[in-house]
Amino acid sequence: MDILEKIGTALYDGEEEEVVEYVHKALDEGIEPQDILNNGLVAGMNVVGDDFKAGEIYLPDVISCAEAMKSGVRELKPALAAANQESVGTVVIGTVEGDVHDIGKNLVAVMLEGAGFTVHDIGVDLAPEVFVDSIDEYHPDIIGLSALLSTTMPALQRTIEAVVEAGKRDQVKIIVGGAPVNQDFADRIGADGYSGDAISAANLAKRLVQ
Repeated sequence: MDILEKIGTALYDGEEEEVVEYVHKALDEGIEPQDILNNGLVAGMNVVGDDFKAGEIYLPDVISCAEAMKSGVRELKPALAAANQESVGTVVIGTVEGDVHDIGKNLVAVMLEGAGFTVHDIGVDLAPEVFVDSIDEYHPDIIGLSALLSTTMPALQRTIEAVVEAGKRDQVKIIVGGAPVNQDFADRIGADGYSGDAISAANLAKRLVQ
């Protein structure tokens, strides 16, 4: 098993310290930081996503894997910067007003970072105006809106409407997600995209900035 496979296996097992150790070893072996990211960390997380969809692993396992990936990405960031690895784009992500859940949002943020995005996680229970203000503060390419509770789904629409009313809708793409959300709802409220899981969200974001 080569070092990139070891990274993927350690990530799948949620072994945070081992992931960090193998990332350092891979760098010491002269492997390009982008290869470590794509063929070690992201490849491992892709397997996690596939097995989660298939019902072979469960959410607590995914969370452990995501934490391991987050640590690996954090260790890799200086090397990526030194290699002049440009950011794919900038994403602001947060949970909408009335909802304090953040597990799904956090998973998406980790996967976006792993995909090469600069991510600004602005928190939970956020009024529409906070997202509007974030456009001026961070100049994102994409805003990600999360809602876990069906009762907070209207806040997704209110947030998009606030961006429109502020005259900033053409400045950003807006993607939505969360357990009660689906593609039909995303279309109805005028979102640019919907994703049902973190890995798909990262792929969606990459398509939107191409």
